[in-house]
Amino acid sequence: MTILEVRNVNKSFGGLKALHNVDLEVEAGTVHAIIGPNGAGKSTLLNCFVGRLLPDTGTVTFNGTSLLGLKPHQINQVGVARVFQTPEIFGDLSVLDNVMISSFAKRDGAFRINAWEAVEDRSEVRDKANSVLEDVGLADSRKMLADNLSRGDKRRLELAMCLVEEPKLLLLDEPTAGMSRADTNNTIDLLQRVGRDITKVVIEHDMHVVFSLADYISVLAQGAVIAGGQPDEIKGNPRVQEAYLGGAHQ
Repeated sequence: MTILEVRNVNKSFGGLKALHNVDLEVEAGTVHAIIGPNGAGKSTLLNCFVGRLLPDTGTVTFNGTSLLGLKPHQINQVGVARVFQTPEIFGDLSVLDNVMISSFAKRDGAFRINAWEAVEDRSEVRDKANSVLEDVGLADSRKMLADNLSRGDKRRLELAMCLVEEPKLLLLDEPTAGMSRADTNNTIDLLQRVGRDITKVVIEHDMHVVFSLADYISVLAQGAVIAGGQPDEIKGNPRVQEAYLGGAHQ
């Protein structure tokens, strides 16, 4: 079953063609990686998925619902969550409060301060947030200010903020960027372990991450999809080796 369908998406910035007739399908329950060299259009495409950019032409459909014209919070409400390239967290709040706020926002459609006044709701949300923090390995850091976390743990926190929303589709924009190899491997293990029933789209430069996680890979170059297939197919694709892998995985 296709959960995300992209058809004939084009996007230009002045004279620069960032996306050119992009077609792809993401199957429910899979990890779908989107790779490509710098400037290939990966982040532009992801921003079209989440309402930060509107394509010039084409369609983006999630579970039968068009995402075009919806605001980011509306897209979140229908079941799409995103982990950003640079973690977007509330640094001056505790780890636990970050996850609780995300849970309230998913339910209410906005960050509502007065939601904190509902004691029964807060207790229920706290229990759920603590459970998710346990899942991602941050239970012992729940009282810590989010700004004091390491970069890797900030990534874990943002992932927890997404998981508590119980999304159907999770978009991860370079989830291991700037991490050491040890933190990268820990993140791979975490993504393999949590949210098994959540479809994931991963944009990533690290081929170790891609080939460890992906069920299917789409390759962008100069704004167009030049290849798609299972990891072994992509490793052996001459066009991909030329455009991106540089023959390293022959």
